[in-house]
Amino acid sequence: MELKDIDLNLLVVFNQLLIDRRVSKVATSLGLSQPGVSNALARLRKLTDDPLFLRTPKGMEPTPFAQQMAEPTARALQVLHAALNQKASFDPATSNRAFTVGMTDIGEIYFLPRLMQELSRVAPSVSVSTVRNAAVNLQDEMEAGHVSLAIGLLPQLKAGYFQRRLFKQHYVCMFRRGHALDKRKVSLDEFSAADHVVVVSEGTGHGRTDELLRRRNIARKVVLTVPHYVAVGHILHDSDLVATVPERLAEALAGPFGLAYVRHPAKLPEIAINLFWHGRYNKDPANAWLRSLIIRLHGEGAPG
Repeated sequence: MELKDIDLNLLVVFNQLLIDRRVSKVATSLGLSQPGVSNALARLRKLTDDPLFLRTPKGMEPTPFAQQMAEPTARALQVLHAALNQKASFDPATSNRAFTVGMTDIGEIYFLPRLMQELSRVAPSVSVSTVRNAAVNLQDEMEAGHVSLAIGLLPQLKAGYFQRRLFKQHYVCMFRRGHALDKRKVSLDEFSAADHVVVVSEGTGHGRTDELLRRRNIARKVVLTVPHYVAVGHILHDSDLVATVPERLAEALAGPFGLAYVRHPAKLPEIAINLFWHGRYNKDPANAWLRSLIIRLHGEGAPG
């Protein structure tokens, strides 16, 4: 006998007959008609090739085969009932859930300090790991649940994904405090004449900025090229180099590294930074909780 051949309702009737022992009582318990219960029993008898229950003065008595079926059937129905009726809840205070979030190195610098500080306060046993958005097949990993959320400029995440705008930001020109460009406004000529460090951040939307500058014939004297933003704060602090960076990164680096920044002299488009999650996990309570926490900490209007 194959499971595909069995109507689950037959097992529900069988289990209730074990409890009530009378067709009329089973009908009342399950909200069925007596003929409906009798029909279900007849179908199950045919499938199992066993009488299952025999009429006696004390009611319907199970056969030895029915007694063998009793305990595993009841257990299976309880498991199914619990699975279908479990309450969608997540208690961050007691959970030891491990989340994986896709983000760039900019995201790690900007989002993680405040996020980890808040997690230590409200969810002390929850852990977070990060993966580079460009280092994995983000679509497959998120669909499989291996990556819970992704943050950034990710146009490849379309069908099947939800997204929420966190904020928009401008690009700025950043340098050490006391630099020759450390003033209220920098001209394009001053920008072009400076020595620059350029970040080639493959797999992110930030590479388009360098392309736009080239298209507009805005010259730069590039003396250093690096593959990520992690070292930019250290580099600018100890040199006269200038970097073009997103404004939120500049905010995060300015204080710790003694840096300053001004609005970029070139007309560069704003960047929209979004939070993404796969539709399969839209109603997952843990995923929803982490999303709401990130939005509260870093969404538009969040306290600085």
